[in-house]
Amino acid sequence: MAAEGLRVLAVAIRPLAAAEVPTANGALPDADALESDFTLLALVGLLDPPREEAAQAVAQCRSAGIHVVMITGDHPATARAIAARVGIDSTAPVLTGRVVAGMDDDTLRHALADTRVFARVAPEDKLRIVQALQARGEYAAMTGDGVNDAPALRRANIGVAMGRGGTDVAREAAHMVLLDDNFATIVRAVREGRRIYDNIRRFVRFVLSTNSGEVWTLFLAPLLGLPLPLLPMHILWMNLVTDGLPGLALTAERAEPDVMQRPPRPPSESIFAHGLWQHAVWVGLLMAGLALGTQAWALRQGHAHWQTLTFTVLTLSQLAHVLAVRSERHPLWRIGVFSNPLLLGAVLLTFALQVAITHTPALAQLFRIAPLSLGEWGLCVAVASVVYVAVEVEKVFIRTRGWYADLAPRS
Repeated sequence: MAAEGLRVLAVAIRPLAAAEVPTANGALPDADALESDFTLLALVGLLDPPREEAAQAVAQCRSAGIHVVMITGDHPATARAIAARVGIDSTAPVLTGRVVAGMDDDTLRHALADTRVFARVAPEDKLRIVQALQARGEYAAMTGDGVNDAPALRRANIGVAMGRGGTDVAREAAHMVLLDDNFATIVRAVREGRRIYDNIRRFVRFVLSTNSGEVWTLFLAPLLGLPLPLLPMHILWMNLVTDGLPGLALTAERAEPDVMQRPPRPPSESIFAHGLWQHAVWVGLLMAGLALGTQAWALRQGHAHWQTLTFTVLTLSQLAHVLAVRSERHPLWRIGVFSNPLLLGAVLLTFALQVAITHTPALAQLFRIAPLSLGEWGLCVAVASVVYVAVEVEKVFIRTRGWYADLAPRS
């Protein structure tokens, strides 16, 4: 019955003699004498099936590089059956609390390399298991609902208590409280956390690249014998509008398709890892090169509004860049042009505002720019699109040749 996942209770009876009945003054007979000579009446199997989504949640954890360990007070056969039902690896021996108590710390650490199911476990055993996982360099999250789970919840890197069935002690000891007591919610939280972190990296990547492009443009122009390419008003416009609106819209980016197929990132990993700062440097230089190249060409052609062309190319380059950095690995057409309508709207609005300040006389005078012809707008769009193409080519090399190899998913 236990092997079928049932919790088995034995029901027995024993008639009491008159001398064995507790007296009115509270005196109790010998307990050892009472707990003998029982007659077995029945075995009762209690089925507490896991939620339907539990198996899928465990599978997602496994693909995301998260090892799920079951620690229970049930019989080892029951624990093995439930673990197999939800997809937890149960091929290794199930370790009981008595076996764990007899292990030293080194032996327990080595056992955790394969063991995923623990049964008949005492509170102190749970604490030792968490400590052994941490000693192996693992980032341990612990779920629990009882008073006996509190020490392990407190010691874990992330203690998750049950909000409905959990005790007050468990909720106080934990770092997070799960309101629906559903393990699948933890997996959804992991997915959401990875999405948020990816969006932070997207924002940092975008802002660093665009700001470095502006800095390189202003720094290199005098060294190349060119006049000042941008005015303070132009820089302020790009920082507030061209950077601000699309940058904020990046926070609404959806999770990438393979977000739960990646391994967990090390807690000590810098946000600039995986080639982020290298990307910011070369993209900034590319933007500056395109802007200064446009400026030099316009001056040689005798265009009186060369500064407008330079300003527009740099602005549109930033818009092209924000479309490309929506993913660090996947092309724009795979994640979908319309999958983030807020970002698409921000890009279109910024482009419309750029057209407005160029062709509205009062605003053009304020920014000291001049209207552009349709052909000149086409030239600016074509030059700026080089940034988009270059970033997409970078992604191809990352996927195929292992540039910034630590970006590649690991098994």
